[in-house]
Amino acid sequence: MLSRTASSLYWLGRYVERADFVARLVEATVRLDALSPTPAGEAAWESALRVTDSDALYADTGAPIDQANVARFLTIDSENAGSLVRCLDMARNNARAVRTALTREAWTAINRAWLLFNSQLRPGNAMATLNLVEAVKAETRGFEGAVLRMMRNEAVWLIRLGAAIERADNTARLVDVKYHLLLPEGEPVGGIVDRDQWTTILQTVSAVTAYRWLYAEGLKPNLVIDLLLTRPELPRSLAACVEETVEVLSLVGKRTGLQGEADRLARNRMAKLHRTRTHEVIVRGLHEYLDEFIAENAALDAAIARQFRFI
Repeated sequence: MLSRTASSLYWLGRYVERADFVARLVEATVRLDALSPTPAGEAAWESALRVTDSDALYADTGAPIDQANVARFLTIDSENAGSLVRCLDMARNNARAVRTALTREAWTAINRAWLLFNSQLRPGNAMATLNLVEAVKAETRGFEGAVLRMMRNEAVWLIRLGAAIERADNTARLVDVKYHLLLPEGEPVGGIVDRDQWTTILQTVSAVTAYRWLYAEGLKPNLVIDLLLTRPELPRSLAACVEETVEVLSLVGKRTGLQGEADRLARNRMAKLHRTRTHEVIVRGLHEYLDEFIAENAALDAAIARQFRFI
């Protein structure tokens, strides 16, 4: 496989996963804003910007932090590299570059998602925004399903690898922002706003039902953190992403003979996460732990690019 093809497949996986995450984040924030008093609603939209690492770019626009402006920024603003429209545009460009490696169903899902934003000038009110992101989620799910039905080869594995790296980064940033920044000043820990915000986190990663299955207790922040960090049963947990990364790198390596630094970093990260105990992480510093994980994820991404000679 050509290095350019490998790079396009990997980044196709990353951009589709990023678009799906941003769509879920916007949906959850719209719902949280509707449930929360005004200060908590503003904090929810500010947290959405921080999770996507676009708060500084948004501040440069000078627009107030409210649903109309932030939702537009995160969905249809082409100046924001992390917006839905830009993610889907980049996903489509990468998919077009490797069109012959994809099935018709996979390409169609990407193209339909991109067409949702054709001539879209604003996301509209809360209901229109929810309809838009739900349509994006439907197409990204369609793409994921199409990939799962493709022939098991390097193309599928590289798409899965990109998605796993992106998913790990998104989940780590989501937990970090909630734990340290989201609760407005004056709101009690364990209060209604705090509970709604933790529920929103679970909704963003499709984990509300999983939480109820795995934990007999009611909603508790330390258990939500445990679920999102250490439980491989949840596809968007750090543990699941780390294990999938090791698995896919091994599959690609066996087929291509390209093994090296990325495999070593991925295995070391998995061994470290298997030793992780949630209560110890919270006591020692969750923010520091997640910062380190995000840095390790970025280092692994760079190692993958070198190992497979992305250009």
